[in-house]
Amino acid sequence: MSLHFTGQLPLTPLPTPVTRQRSHYDPALSVTALGGGHGLYATLSALRLIAGEITAIVTVADDGGSSGTIRQEMDVLPPGDLRMALAALCDDTDWGRTWHDTLQYRFSTRPDSEGTLNNHALGNLLIVALWEQLGNPVDGLRWAGALLGARGSVLPMSTVPLTISGTVLADHDNGGLTTRTVSGQVALATAAAQGRVSHISLFPADAPATPESLEAMELADWVILGPGSWYTSVLPHLLLPQQRDAVCSTPARRALVMNLESDTSETTGMSPADHLNVLQSYAPNLTLDVIIADPDVITQRDEFRAAAEALKAEVVFSRVMSKQSPGVHDPLRLAVALHEAFDRFD
Repeated sequence: MSLHFTGQLPLTPLPTPVTRQRSHYDPALSVTALGGGHGLYATLSALRLIAGEITAIVTVADDGGSSGTIRQEMDVLPPGDLRMALAALCDDTDWGRTWHDTLQYRFSTRPDSEGTLNNHALGNLLIVALWEQLGNPVDGLRWAGALLGARGSVLPMSTVPLTISGTVLADHDNGGLTTRTVSGQVALATAAAQGRVSHISLFPADAPATPESLEAMELADWVILGPGSWYTSVLPHLLLPQQRDAVCSTPARRALVMNLESDTSETTGMSPADHLNVLQSYAPNLTLDVIIADPDVITQRDEFRAAAEALKAEVVFSRVMSKQSPGVHDPLRLAVALHEAFDRFD
């Protein structure tokens, strides 16, 4: 029997919410989250516990690992961050946990083989197969979400593969500074570990934002940025003109979730306040309603509050770090923090 793909989302019922894990679950709450990689995964894992309508808008500039290989060989969007977003939205049921683990499963080939599939995530291959069958990235992700019983939708920020570039400042042997332009997400992250990123851009600069993403931001109750790699997961959403305008003009409330480590390889020497200043420099019209930060991370609070005030944001300090994994957001703690922040504006 052959399967006929129509490009329409199949009407597969979603699993019943696990109410004992969702004391703050609001089926009417609509949230759109922007980011990529592990940061967006953390936000979506928390939102799944409190929001009934979730849309993830994902960066598409990755060029490393399995995603980079697939992107280069097949001329498609890098699927890795999209896969992680889908995995985060899998429900906490036997079905959801099984598909979560299956999506994230990576092949490991024999050392004596050529290793064509080595380190490829099965979810990446599944997503690309759906894209090839349907000829449309958004439709392919809808079908993938329906198969998984995902609690929300996953969308690329653009249907055009993007390349991120940046200028990196580094110390010179003679005591001065050197500047060099680095192209590609992996190369930029590597170079940033030896210097400081001073400017980033996307190519093509005029790539269109995904229409469904723009609509999701327009219709949401809340739009959330962060956490995540600041220059390669968070800021790209403010670089495409259509996307930036939608973030800045949406009638939805806007929230930002801060990282748990401010001085990372991408943000060497930057304070949490510097992170906020960078956002404002790339999107001067951006205002926020609330910023969620872990009190153990923000040591210079007056400086941080001043930077938040420039964005017209209220700062909410909440312990959102995992006790078991320092530097990682705990989904339940973050869910409570987001719920409490949302309640402030009801």
